[in-house]
This record gives sequence, structure tokens and C-alpha cells, in this order.
Amino acid sequence: MKVVIIGGVAAGATAAARIRRLDERAEIVVFERSGYISYANCGLPYYIGDVITDPEDLTLQTPESFFSRFRVDVRVRHEVTAIHPDRKTVSVKNLELNEEFEESYDKLILCPGSKPTQPRFSGLGQEKLFTLRTVEDTFRIKEYINRRHPKSAVLAGGGFISMELAENLRKLGMTVTIVESLKQLMSPFDPDMAAFIHSEVRRHGVKLKLGHTVEGFQERDGGMDVLLKGEPPLHADIVILAIGVTPDTDLAKEAGLELGIKGSIVVNDRMETSIPDIYAAGDAVQVKHYITGADTLISLAGPANKQGRIVADNILGGDSRYLGSQGSTVIKIFDLTAATTGLNETNAKKAGFNIDKVILSPMSHAGYYPGGKLMTVKVVFEKDTYRLLGAQILGFEGVDKRIDVLATAIYAGLKATQLKDLDLAYSPPYSSAKDPINMAGLLIDNIAKGKLKQWHLEDASALPLDGSVTLLDTRTAEEYAGGHIDGFRNIPVDELREHLSEIEPQKPVYVICQSGLRSYIATCILEGSGFTAYNFSGGFRLYDTVVNDRYLIETATACGMDK
Repeated sequence: MKVVIIGGVAAGATAAARIRRLDERAEIVVFERSGYISYANCGLPYYIGDVITDPEDLTLQTPESFFSRFRVDVRVRHEVTAIHPDRKTVSVKNLELNEEFEESYDKLILCPGSKPTQPRFSGLGQEKLFTLRTVEDTFRIKEYINRRHPKSAVLAGGGFISMELAENLRKLGMTVTIVESLKQLMSPFDPDMAAFIHSEVRRHGVKLKLGHTVEGFQERDGGMDVLLKGEPPLHADIVILAIGVTPDTDLAKEAGLELGIKGSIVVNDRMETSIPDIYAAGDAVQVKHYITGADTLISLAGPANKQGRIVADNILGGDSRYLGSQGSTVIKIFDLTAATTGLNETNAKKAGFNIDKVILSPMSHAGYYPGGKLMTVKVVFEKDTYRLLGAQILGFEGVDKRIDVLATAIYAGLKATQLKDLDLAYSPPYSSAKDPINMAGLLIDNIAKGKLKQWHLEDASALPLDGSVTLLDTRTAEEYAGGHIDGFRNIPVDELREHLSEIEPQKPVYVICQSGLRSYIATCILEGSGFTAYNFSGGFRLYDTVVNDRYLIETATACGMDK
């Protein structure tokens, strides 16, 4: 059997290696348009910033090493220009020799990936305007920086590539501005969680232009003007366009394959396309969302590798199935780690779920062990059923392992209340006896049992200030003096019992503290004394970050967690 693979990065290289492991006699040919295979897309910005200094570290395999290990015929700088399903061949152009030929196949695997989205802006194609997708793109940017020594950069787009580039360009001493048409960076995160990302990048000197639309580019004074809708242009020495990716599926369209969202390739759960003996995997395919079951696009390395393996299994007579993408991601943003899995609150509501949520600020490890940092954990679940829908975590250590636990819990179908029961590893340098995941589960269990009533950030502006409710801030006097919500009275939680007679029992009490812990204790005191009390989810720390754009890397003591 002869298998031809178009694209040799994540899905394509995985499929080729898996086919060889399953069948020593199969003939495997990989055509890759660029000069590199199996390269680390996610590492490209770190080469630009000199974190990765050896260019060979960007490639996990070379055509020679791949042939030596797997006897796979890898042909780089070969572009497939057409697919002919009727005669089971592909047209190929050797880009170095400018020669064209046809290659036959028994099975064809399409792994073309995605390409940078480029709307019809004016001024595209100029020397100082870059995109970042391939190793060659990385070398072009790096060579230009080394040769011209630019002092400023504008990044058009506020997604993963821009976040990583912002950090690395700042390390090179450049002034960096990010322009994003949305009101927030990093759309996989809800606006309240993205506020922590905004504060972190601003803390490191990155300028943000949120809610501004790029309309084009123009050379001026040795640099580039980024033209904005209804705003004066931004000027910089270089501009990198990173407004998203689009499935690279022109070949599939011309071959008559069924296409889906944004021109992506439609496949079934066996990764089979609409034409027999043609399979597809990676960023170019439309998949099912694991939670909603709806068609979606999720361009991530993990799903691409899984899909490549599934294709190989099925080509060789197996019956492997892709169950859907959950969207689990993690990213380093300067000192901050940001991670998400499943649906955020915004998308869960769009999908029609009746949701609830908890937001908490636990320590990364035991508070009495030195060096702990707070993290912000948001868990989204379905009301009544308590089905886990998604989670987001931001912090400075221990974020990645917690998001993986939550991703596993979602995949396994655990209810949000069952998070309290997970038996997770504990040692003071790494965690607490009640891990942050357990703590989220305990909060949700309290909600399920009617022991906790919450109010949220979106409720703050609607709280009446006419005295019909009691607004209570249970932090210390010093914390209160450092910033508080207008209308809230300060009674520290440890003094609350002595002041209960001053609170009118017929009025509901809305309580807040720095992180949500002391205010929860206050609601227990109040409920136990006959009041109706609501705890603010996320604490003043969340409110201050979102509303006032103020954020510090806080320790336990700074947040009163030692109280």
C-alpha cells in the first residue's frame, strides 16, 4: 500500500510515523511545501526572543533523520498543486528545480494546516510587515531584527502568537503595542479573566489598543504606519500581523471535498473526508466540540497529533475514533501562566447552557510554606445538573497541573460537585491539603446544598444604594482604606459578631472581602444568625482588576489569606 501525505508538521509527521510502526512494508511519501518538517510551531516566537538560540532546536526531525528512523520518503520544498481523486494521483511541483510531476496513491492524507488570516488590508506585502507561521517566517523576522535593529513593533491581533511575540520582543528591548479589534486579549478567556492578562502585559510595558480595528498599512519615515478605523495611525519600525489563522484548504476545495466552517475540511470521527481513500487531520479540519457536540475549529497541536494517529490506525484496518476537541490550552505571558479548558462562560451561554460559576483565589501551595502565589480559578458548570462545562486559571505557579485535572474531570464526565472528592497529591511545596481543585468542588457543593448564595461582578452596578440592602466589606480597615466599592460598609470579619445588632435583619446582605474566603465565613455567621447573605465570587481582588485595572502579584499575607 502506498500512502501520500500532504503536510509534514504535527498531524502529517505523526501519521507517517504511526503508519510505519503498524506496517513495515507500506510505502510512505510526505510532501512538505516549506523546507522543514516536524517543526515546533509553538517555539517559533522564543527563537525570535533568543530564548531558543540554536535554530536546529526548532525541528524535531529532518528528512534525513525521519528516513533513517522510519524509512519515510520526505520531500521538502515540494508543493502539491492539485488532487485527482478519479485517478488517485496528486500533481506536485518541486520548488527548487521548478519541475512538475504526478504521484499516485492508494490512500491520501491531507494535513495542510492553517495559514495566517489576512483580510484585504491595504499595504500588504511590504518589507517591514511580517506574519509568523513557518520556520522560514521566523528566520525572516529574526534576520530583519538582527540587521535593522528595530526599536518598536506593532502586533496586529491579540491571540496566542501576539502574546508570545510581545514577551519576546520586549526581551529584545523593543517598544511593543498590541492592536485588537475586540475589547479584550485572548478570546478563549472570559473578559473578567482576561483583565488579569491585560494587567500583566501592561506591567511589562506593552501598550494595548483594545477595541480598535486595523484597516491597512503604509510605509513612512523608514517605518510602518498601522492605519486604524477612526483613529490616528500607529507608527512602528516593524509590524507583525497575527489576527488569527484560516484553514489552508484550497487544494481540498479544488478537489471537490466537502468543506465546512471557514472552508475547513469536513471529516467524520474516523477522519475520513467526503471522498473515499482521502483522509484529513490537523488545523485544516472541522471537528466536533467535545462538550457541545457542535461543529467547530480548534487549531491546537494536541488534537492534530491525536488525529494523525487515528488516520494511520484506520488506514491500516483499525477503527479509531476522534471524540472531539475540548480546547485545553496553556500559555506563558511574561510571568503569568494562563490556561483554559472546555467552554468559557461567554461561549457556554451562547451554546444555550443555563450556567453557574465559582471564582476563587487559592494559594499555589500551602500558605505556611514560603514563596506561594495566588491563582485565580474560574469553574463554569450547568445549573441543576452540575455538569462541568469549562475552567480558566491564571497564576504564577501550579496553573498547568490544575487545568489538566479539570480537563480530565470534564472528559471523564465528573460533576462539578465531585471535584471535592478527588484524591490529589499534597506536599507543602506543591499544594495544600485541600487542593485548589478540591476547594472549587467544595464551593460548588455548598451551592448545591443551599449553603452558599453568590453575587457576581455583573451584579455590582445594579446593587441599590438606597439602603434597601446591606453592603458589607469584611476586610481589614487597612485593606478597605486602600480601595473599596462605594456604598460598602467596613466591618472586619473577626469583629462581625460584635456588630450584628447594627445590621437590619430584614435586609439581604451582600458581602465582599479580598479573595472570597473571609466574606464566605461572614455569610456563614450571618446566615447562622438569621440573615440572608450573598458572597461575592472572586473577591475585591477580581473587582479591582476588572473595574480599576489594578493588579499585584499577591502573596497570602497581602490578601489576608493568613487571617
